Amino acid sequence: MQSKTKMIMIRKSLESVGRYLLFLKKVFRKPEKWRIFFRQLINESDKLIISSILLVGVISLFIGGVLVIQTASNLENPIIDKMYIGYMVRESLILEFCSTMVALILAGKMGSNISSEIGSMRITEQIDAMEMMGVNSAGFLVLPKIVATTFLSPLLMLLSLVLGLIGGYVVVETTQIIPTASYITGIKAFYNGFYIFYSCFKMSLFCFMISSISAFNGYYAKGGSLGVGRSSTKAIVVTSILILLADLIVTQLMLY
Repeated sequence: MQSKTKMIMIRKSLESVGRYLLFLKKVFRKPEKWRIFFRQLINESDKLIISSILLVGVISLFIGGVLVIQTASNLENPIIDKMYIGYMVRESLILEFCSTMVALILAGKMGSNISSEIGSMRITEQIDAMEMMGVNSAGFLVLPKIVATTFLSPLLMLLSLVLGLIGGYVVVETTQIIPTASYITGIKAFYNGFYIFYSCFKMSLFCFMISSISAFNGYYAKGGSLGVGRSSTKAIVVTSILILLADLIVTQLMLY
């Protein structure tokens, strides 16, 4: 009985992967009118990326401050130079927080937005109406979202990095937990530009997953308003798990 249940789950998973790949094939067809595509791209950039700046900025400021306090409390040994606190905060922000953690936060914000918007259009038959008029609904609705999130999300990563370092600086300056000069020296020490590329690449990959998987779940939503809610929840859960899995794989391939 258990083996039969496992086989059913595996079959459903493979069917979902196949539908997802076919969905992407439909999405990445050449736009019928480039002028409309670029107009949609601007709208989606504003709705998905620019609207996320405040959320990412506030979280990054506080996380930067928290990292300084936690790192300083774990490096109380007088033999260790205090500049390493700034260095470790910078590396923590670049390597993990500003890409992976921010992407997990955006999975909830952007993922639910995309899935609920497209899901609502599906259950109100707006997508069916587009198909009846000969419009590639998947390309028209989803492609601008994927392009906007994939290519502009590294800007959110860089913003998060800058604000995280500023948050750490504010804590250092106001509490004098370590000398300010040591914190700044640590930020500048042993800089590796490849880490910035690595983090930007991860951010683009994660946001591609967020936008495409959320759109896929919304596009095939069914069951009325409850179905839209279920599709949004499923999109967030699946995306979060795949982000962590992709983080492990990309880190192994690019850093070791």
